Amino acid sequence: MLIGAWNAPYMNKSESQAQDIRIRNNRSTLLTAGFTLVEVLVALAAVMRAMSQSIDTSASLRDRTVAMWVAQNRLTMHQVTRDFPSLDTTEGDAEMAGRTWRWSERVTPAPGEPDMRQIHIEVRAASGPQPLARLVGFLTKP
Repeated sequence: MLIGAWNAPYMNKSESQAQDIRIRNNRSTLLTAGFTLVEVLVALAAVMRAMSQSIDTSASLRDRTVAMWVAQNRLTMHQVTRDFPSLDTTEGDAEMAGRTWRWSERVTPAPGEPDMRQIHIEVRAASGPQPLARLVGFLTKP
């Protein structure tokens, strides 16, 4: 459909001229509709950044989960062996999920309970400076 003077009834244009004008108008509309290359590249960069953050978050959650399993294994080992550790801090390594993990256990007296020990366990990646998991448990005297 033509707009403006081209549609005026007093204009005497042939049908082929009107159709040519319509085709030209449609082409110019088609050329301006859509996205520019810059807009597409910006959108792709945003998608790539979101994917990268998602991958980083997944890796971090996996590491924290495995570190917590290492801490739970340490506490369970003390409970199963009915161990009553001395008031001390110990460190060691554990293998889990194909990686080496560093654990640290600090044993303190349980508040108000002389026959109990409170054990604080921290686990970090072998090369990592910060703990990925912390667990506190209680052990009773056998």
